[in-house]
Amino acid sequence: MGEVRPIVRVGDPVLHRPCEPVTGFDGELAALVADMFASMYAAEGVGLAANQIGVPLRVFVYDCQDADGRPHKGVVVNPVLELPGLGERRLDAGDEGCLSVPGQYAPLPRADRATVRGFDAEGEPVVVEGTGLLARCLQHETDHLDGHLYIDRLPAKRRKQVLAAYEESTKADKAPL
Repeated sequence: MGEVRPIVRVGDPVLHRPCEPVTGFDGELAALVADMFASMYAAEGVGLAANQIGVPLRVFVYDCQDADGRPHKGVVVNPVLELPGLGERRLDAGDEGCLSVPGQYAPLPRADRATVRGFDAEGEPVVVEGTGLLARCLQHETDHLDGHLYIDRLPAKRRKQVLAAYEESTKADKAPL
């Protein structure tokens, strides 16, 4: 059982720069992973990168289904993303959202299959192959660790619309009663 930490929002510098590789597979990392799962579940997400709770390390957790509806849950430390070659790649143009840009969604084409290679929290090698939502999640979370949000992949006009809607929603949240 981890501690729920606040989710960092778009604009915070920790989200906009590449994260550092993990070098220690110890109790500190295990506690971080537990906090990440607790924070992800509290925010009702399906994936969470460490920098989304303010920790600039290359770690993400996930708990979502693949294209066949099978559940997948895990952690990947120091992930390396692999996508099908351009000739083999099919795009899924579904909507995407992010816990760091809450309440906003936009269609974003992503490869319908993805593989991530890395390590588990104990330092053992892992390979996660995903389709459907899991493939999208693997790409989305790896982007976070590289200092990119999904909105950075949107056309400029759509990105501005999403950010304007987000700003408007935060003003509404802060309006006096």
